This record gives sequence, C-alpha cells and structure tokens, in this order.
Amino acid sequence: MNETEGALVISAHPSRSGPVVLRLAGELDHYTGPRLRQAVEDVLRGAGAGVVADLSALEYCDSTGMTVIITAYHRAQAAGSSFSVAALSPAMVQLFRVAGLDQLFTLHPSVEEAVDALGAG
Repeated sequence: MNETEGALVISAHPSRSGPVVLRLAGELDHYTGPRLRQAVEDVLRGAGAGVVADLSALEYCDSTGMTVIITAYHRAQAAGSSFSVAALSPAMVQLFRVAGLDQLFTLHPSVEEAVDALGAG
C-alpha cells in the first residue's frame, strides 16, 4: 500500500453572498485532515465568511475525516460564523446518517442551496 499525501485537493471559491466554498476532492483521512483544518482556519480569519464544504468529489472519508468536519463546524460556531456541508454522494449521506451527523448538519443537496441558506441567515 502506498499512502500519497496528495490524496486530498482543497480549492477555495468565494461566493457572491458571502460564504466561501471549500471543494474537497479525493480522500479525507488521518493524513489529509490537517490540510482541511488549516483551510477552514484560513477562511475563518476572514471577516465573518461562512464555510460551505463541497463534498461532491470526496471519494473517501474515515473517522478522522469525520472528526475534522465536526471540529470545523465547532470552530466556525466559536468564531461566530457558519459551517455547512453540501453535495454529498449517496454513500457519504449514509455515512453521515449512521454517525448521527445529520442531526448536527443540514445535508444540503447542492452547493448552491447551501450558499443560499447561509447567505440568507
């Protein structure tokens, strides 16, 4: 087995209504989690920008990755901001439901809906 550190690509896309969309592509796990943690911290340093995590291209997420997502949500709350997840694959929706995270997060079917929901809030 070969673990590549480049298994997660994160790109930031500011939206017109305020939230920054962080698009995650690849694998979110023990090795790549710190990169998401840093990306969220960087966005939260901005003036009140909320975060929408676009998970449409996320292929794999382990328990460490889930913990990073939960921590990002709590960091945003503590900073007086918002954190939302969007565009989950059916497998990721199932994972969030099994873990009970659908009680913590609104699982937005699209990035646009998540941005609209945060922009209206």
